[in-house]
Amino acid sequence: MTESIFKVRDLVKKAAAGELLDREDLEYLFRLDHHSPAGGLLMGAADELSRSAGGGRAEIHTQIGLNLAPCPRNCRFCAFAAVNGVFREKSELSPEEAVEMARRAEAEGPNAVFLMATADYSFGRFVEIGREIRSRLKPETVLIANVGDFDEQGGRRLKEAGFAGIYHAVRLGEGRDTPIPPEKRLATFRAAREADLRLGTCVEPVGPEHTAEELAEKTLIGREARPCYSGAARRISIPGTSLENHGMVSESRMAYLVAVVRLAMGPEVIGNCTHEPNVPGAAAGANLFWAEVGSNPRDTSAETSKGRGLGVEACRKILEEADYRVLDGPSKIYG
Repeated sequence: MTESIFKVRDLVKKAAAGELLDREDLEYLFRLDHHSPAGGLLMGAADELSRSAGGGRAEIHTQIGLNLAPCPRNCRFCAFAAVNGVFREKSELSPEEAVEMARRAEAEGPNAVFLMATADYSFGRFVEIGREIRSRLKPETVLIANVGDFDEQGGRRLKEAGFAGIYHAVRLGEGRDTPIPPEKRLATFRAAREADLRLGTCVEPVGPEHTAEELAEKTLIGREARPCYSGAARRISIPGTSLENHGMVSESRMAYLVAVVRLAMGPEVIGNCTHEPNVPGAAAGANLFWAEVGSNPRDTSAETSKGRGLGVEACRKILEEADYRVLDGPSKIYG
């Protein structure tokens, strides 16, 4: 026990001094018992680092799902995957409905508004709806894209349409639980950077079967992409799917994993996220939550605000339970 406390203390000092933890450091931390005194030390240090990096403020970003479809990409963890059989019919918001939903979301006071679509959604349609929404929101509202992979031209189109950044990730099990090679995700990272779109990413979707080596690998991939935030999020089991048998990681364990990623990113990265919103995560270094409306890849409800999705006010209350104050105004993470 004493040895692990000293080891973690040294790694915390290393991270606090701005030195980057290496692969060996991360694998050690990801293997550590999160209920140990050393685990508690690490979570406390990550909490302090996040509060310092974010100026003592947390952020809430609202994500709007634009469509539902049996997606042919068939990522095994996703409710949209055609192979999972959750949604059998296609449906999508009209431009007018999307604008109205975005305006309602903006009125609730999030720090950014995300637009999300399935991987097979028309990229051109996504850009045009984004452009229309951008024109109908306040100039200071931060608009972010969560869309499938794109090239450099696609990145420029998103930027010209008024998006400030994107969410994208090389997911756990990429190329195994998904048909998408990691190289394609990395090419999108590069395309976003070339277009001056800020990148938010995350180590996700975490399941009990993922090893310390896998977690460290994806953490380092995210760090090398120079994101404005990272973090960690657990996989939500979709009933009847092939991954359901693995079960789910507890919020307690996820809070610890969020803390490890926080230390790995270094003090220059403002944001550290977790999903779904919870107090243990916020108390262990997560200073970014999402509110959700419309479709949701973790939900079997077509309208997630009636299912798993939380609103801005519910997210705010959770953050307040972790003694956070929410930033008032546009996102500084994507700023």
